[in-house]
Amino acid sequence: MADSKPTPEPVVKRGSEIEYAAVDAGEGMSKGVLVDESDGAPHFAMRRFVLDAGASVPEHTNEVEHEQYVLSGRYTVGLEDETYEVSAGDSMLIPAGIHHWYENDSGEEASFICVVPNGDDTIRVVDSE
Repeated sequence: MADSKPTPEPVVKRGSEIEYAAVDAGEGMSKGVLVDESDGAPHFAMRRFVLDAGASVPEHTNEVEHEQYVLSGRYTVGLEDETYEVSAGDSMLIPAGIHHWYENDSGEEASFICVVPNGDDTIRVVDSE
């Protein structure tokens, strides 16, 4: 007899229902969880991040991959030894363990969607010394 997992129920969450909180590792960055396992999503969490004008997130790594889609504004992202200016409509794959960082020096807010596998993720800030 095969194990059967319950089928998730559909979920609709309104943008006005999403609570945003400051991200400890980044100055001027906040995160809202759009959908995750607490909503019954069996595999992935989808979050929206906001980078205030002047925001910066130090170089760090994550234990899980994440895919990102830029919703608004423009900002700089460093991926390993390459630097990219990204803007609305751009997308990225950041594999697990890749050094990356963000800086919004555009003078206006920017935002992006980030999708990650459900479960634990350890973020390690890279020592700049």
